[in-house]
Amino acid sequence: MTKLNINGKTRDIPAEGDMPLLWAIRELAGLTGTKFGCGIAQCGACSVHINGEVMRSCSIPVSSLKPGDKIVTIEGISNNLSHPVQKAWAELDVPQCGYCQSGQIMAATALLKKNPKPTDKDIDAAMTNICRCGTYQRIRQAVHMAAGQIAGGKAASSQSIKI
Repeated sequence: MTKLNINGKTRDIPAEGDMPLLWAIRELAGLTGTKFGCGIAQCGACSVHINGEVMRSCSIPVSSLKPGDKIVTIEGISNNLSHPVQKAWAELDVPQCGYCQSGQIMAATALLKKNPKPTDKDIDAAMTNICRCGTYQRIRQAVHMAAGQIAGGKAASSQSIKI
């Protein structure tokens, strides 16, 4: 039995030490927003925050987590889709198939926490998740929109964002 702090709640998870965090989150904690993509930490579909840092959960064994580590999944970003990144994603209709979007949103929220006014170059450097549908332009636009919401406290209009 392992204790994991997921989305602010400590849970007893019956995970073996070598189990990837992704499977502990999805299969044992029942939080299925975090997706399996490649299994080798390349695509980013499994991205979560651990102590505020975006990490790819498919390659992190549960045994590597320390007591007190705080894990946040897509379900923990907000309980009503009110986070500025989620609002921008919906307003700009970012996803096509949507499979990678929870990981994309986790990467974008981590970026904006560190850099509330990123440039295109900053976004391109931080957003290393793979989108098979190729919605990168809309992802970048949504990050800029969310940055306006976070920094200014109000929604930026999609017409005011240049990419």
